[in-house]
Amino acid sequence: ASIASMDMRLLLQDDVFVDFFNTFLNLPVFGQTPIYISGMGRWYLWPELPSHLDPSTAALLAWLEKHRLPHFCKSSLCLHLVLCQKLLGFIRSGEAAELLNWQSADQWLLERCISGSHGMQHFRAFVQGTAGEELIDFWLITERLLGLNESDGSQRDLFLSLVHRLRATHLREGSSVITLCTTIVGSLPKAKHIQSISTRREILSKMQEQALFMIQSYWLPKFFMHCKMGMEEEESCQPLLQEYQERLSQASWQEPPGLSEPFPTMHIKRSQGVSGPYCSLKAKAQIWALVKEGRDTQESKMATFQVKPERHPGPAGSAEEFCLDKDALGSIPQQSGHPANTAFGGKRGVTFPGRPQSSAEQNLENLCKEKIFSDLLPSASLAQLPSLKKPVKTLDFLPWALSAEACAGRPFRDFLQCQNRSMETHLLDLWHDLEEFLPVVLDSSRENSFFLRHLIGEKICKTYLEEDSIEKLPLETRTLVSLWNRLICGEFSPWIFRAQKEICKLLCCLYEEFLADDDRMFLQFMAPGSDVPMPKVPGHAAGRWEHFHLSQRMNQSLKLSQALHGTRSLEGISSKHWQLLGARDLQKGGSVQAEMKLLL
Repeated sequence: ASIASMDMRLLLQDDVFVDFFNTFLNLPVFGQTPIYISGMGRWYLWPELPSHLDPSTAALLAWLEKHRLPHFCKSSLCLHLVLCQKLLGFIRSGEAAELLNWQSADQWLLERCISGSHGMQHFRAFVQGTAGEELIDFWLITERLLGLNESDGSQRDLFLSLVHRLRATHLREGSSVITLCTTIVGSLPKAKHIQSISTRREILSKMQEQALFMIQSYWLPKFFMHCKMGMEEEESCQPLLQEYQERLSQASWQEPPGLSEPFPTMHIKRSQGVSGPYCSLKAKAQIWALVKEGRDTQESKMATFQVKPERHPGPAGSAEEFCLDKDALGSIPQQSGHPANTAFGGKRGVTFPGRPQSSAEQNLENLCKEKIFSDLLPSASLAQLPSLKKPVKTLDFLPWALSAEACAGRPFRDFLQCQNRSMETHLLDLWHDLEEFLPVVLDSSRENSFFLRHLIGEKICKTYLEEDSIEKLPLETRTLVSLWNRLICGEFSPWIFRAQKEICKLLCCLYEEFLADDDRMFLQFMAPGSDVPMPKVPGHAAGRWEHFHLSQRMNQSLKLSQALHGTRSLEGISSKHWQLLGARDLQKGGSVQAEMKLLL
């Protein structure tokens, strides 16, 4: 609420906010996907506006404040921003210095390690599988729950869903949260049956404070030691460690004068030589043509279907600030990744063991392969970069967009509700609930996996698949019955992919309307009253590289957002985390640009 009420220009003076907001803005559900480079004060728009226009930053900020910030404040990225700010506040405090004997250099280095969406992803990967993971998850759910008004009918379903999730996981007897907070709540049964809203909120708030203090005072220092040891082994982190040692050697370090200079004047990069009608749908199709054909080119070279169990990429992202080495192309998968990689056959591939398969089962297996297919070989050269000849339909990239929508505060759902499309809203909710169920049921190592898969499976069955509901859903009866048979027991079903594909077909045209509406809103602010053209695709090679850069930027935003949202399993700590830390500069694109630096 405090972020939503702040002036956008003031918010953008905070580099940590900018990092999380850039990650959000580049999620591929939206039409216009800008990025802000705070060190230059420069906005890059995509799709660009025509060169004859002189777009005003005031208009852009007003548009962001009305059409992006409200969705950001409902996203898991915003929750992680709030948690990150609380951790940074503790790191900078005198209390931390006194309690943990930290010097200013220690505080400076830990800030660098944990700031931004990449920093929070690294922290969460570090505590994965420990009590710290449960404490962070509890804090995030409680933060969202306490921000809701349960007497508001539009928020009540989400409120009750979060309450049920807490009871099934963190408020069950024996959980780390209950063990830590026993003195506050007395005992679990009492906490469950408290009727007073104010009392319940007060207890949850105190438990949340206790969990936060444990995260700050116990897990942050452990993370700090982990970072110092990991950075010593990584060459790209040596400049950071060198500056850390210099700060340690000076009792009263003075920040270099350049850091206190005024913020650069905010401006929008002017586009060059663009024409044609402005249309984000067409621009997305051009990027997805590159993504899809790049995937097909690589897949055709693979003798066997490979699955990497711990990497779950989604489609793409990077900025025009960086130019790629011709041999540095990374992987671009067809659809958002799922932790489904380990579902059938682990590292060897996807197989459905057992009896001979019917044609329907074979079709499902093919659909699973299409859905699960993750990394492409990072060996494509400039000559192998595909042409943009084949037309691409919205249905091809809709799963990509919907995966991002869950992390983006559900803007498409809001659009459907405004259009009074209750059935389509119901179908979209089912798509997302199935998406949430997949990583839980396919990754048994997740905290509270057993409880969550039964909770979510039963919720899906009761909300969408009961007899009185199932007749109203415009999906194949066989699909719905097959879902019920497995989900009611909290078990995985390949029919999940079939159901999601059927839903995409029904929502496809409405998503196109959503993008058109997003375009109209953007143009009302940026070019009121004018017939605004759309960027003309530059020369063939330049266009392909530009689209590749954009797809990489979006991919990085989606991967980060999914990992923090919980629809993608967190990767284990590896050398890549340290390389990203060395490459990350919050004033030069931050988290969504760091991976592109590694490709250089």
